[in-house]
Amino acid sequence: MECEYFEKLKDKDFGDLIGETKYWLIILAPDQRNLGTCVVALKREETELSSLNPDEWADLLNTVQKLEHAVKKAFKATMFNWACLMNSCYLHDPPTPFLHWHFIPRYKSPFVFQGKKFEDPCFGMSTMYDRERSFKLSEELKNKIKVEIIKYLEI
Repeated sequence: MECEYFEKLKDKDFGDLIGETKYWLIILAPDQRNLGTCVVALKREETELSSLNPDEWADLLNTVQKLEHAVKKAFKATMFNWACLMNSCYLHDPPTPFLHWHFIPRYKSPFVFQGKKFEDPCFGMSTMYDRERSFKLSEELKNKIKVEIIKYLEI
């Protein structure tokens, strides 16, 4: 599941690759304050959302459906937020944005996974209201989250 473009992302502590489709990488985000948070990144360098071709859009739709299904099955997420924040991550100097989506599961009720309680205190609002709290995981717990998502991902 390694790809040349992901090697560039790994250098930026962007997260752990958990799956890929023809056009997209699915990466478990380092911050798991919302259990199952991922980044979905285009597998080629691109700076404009409007530059996606029809095949990339179709593959993104498939990826959205598969990832939402997997995280709902794995962790009982209530719903999902998606954000495309092009200016928040850079790979080059001078800075160049790259096309990626933030996938943020939302939870109306706390969820316990592997003995760890995950809460969503901003449910019903943007997670931008909760920027101070981050949730770093042990390698063991992070790997268990990855395995649980992959079990249901079906890609």
